[in-house]
Amino acid sequence: MTVRHFLADDDLTPAEQEQVLNLAAEMKAEPFKYRPFEGPQSVAILTDKPTLRTQVSFHAGIAELGGNPMLVDGNLAQVGVRETIADVTRVLSRHVAAIAWRTGAQARIEEMAAYASVPVVNALTDDYHPCQILACLQTITEHKGHRAGLTFSYFGDGANNMANSYALGLVTAGLHVRISAPAGFHPEQAILDRARRIGEATGGTVEVIEDPQAAADGADVICTDTWVSMGQDGAEERERVFRPYSVTSDLMSHAKDDAIVMHCLPAYRGKEIAEDVLEKHAQVLFDEAENRRHAQKAILTFLAQGA
Repeated sequence: MTVRHFLADDDLTPAEQEQVLNLAAEMKAEPFKYRPFEGPQSVAILTDKPTLRTQVSFHAGIAELGGNPMLVDGNLAQVGVRETIADVTRVLSRHVAAIAWRTGAQARIEEMAAYASVPVVNALTDDYHPCQILACLQTITEHKGHRAGLTFSYFGDGANNMANSYALGLVTAGLHVRISAPAGFHPEQAILDRARRIGEATGGTVEVIEDPQAAADGADVICTDTWVSMGQDGAEERERVFRPYSVTSDLMSHAKDDAIVMHCLPAYRGKEIAEDVLEKHAQVLFDEAENRRHAQKAILTFLAQGA
């Protein structure tokens, strides 16, 4: 049986993404119905970067799936420094049923997948955050009743992992994605090209709009992310550049009256999002944080079943 991995958003076809999201909704309604890791089998949660939502959502979700969540401190293990990624992977594969890794360079998790005999899930890399996008799509469905055809506008750093994953994952679901970012912070052309090829089949689209008010015009979903990702320098300069892209009440006035606001968290109030906007839409934001658990349970189950 070929081992499937989830390393980037477009590792799932539109039909597979729909299957996973339907499973996530079912798991949220009946948390203990599916037990693919009964035994318990262990699932490794390997973390190289600071984490709250990733750690707690994978821990709780794996336990609900009947498994044992095995936390591996990547800094303590020094993966790729003290021991090669290949050797670490071959050790872990003898002990666990799946691996979720939160790391830096995408090449690291791709190397792990090349040597793994169990499914590997991207729990965040510098290039993608695909589990977050599944949670985002589940939340949109809960609050909007559907996904395809909605307009999703993202504001801030268009060259980071979240912008990449929104472009790929949301177009896979048939949404119209607007990325509003200043010059010098747009997604790579290769990401846009990949998303547009997917959109030929799903009807989804992606465009880059530098003017934040134009990007917000008539949007169903407004989204942002921190302006300074983990490990990035130049916070003061980045804040100056991104200030016009802050999600404020004024920006929201250009969106639809029933628009919702999303943020993958952690949020820095008064920077990428205003305090009053965050609190007004807190229910959606924290539904999204909870849905990481259900979406990750679904992708783990999908992969464990040898999809």
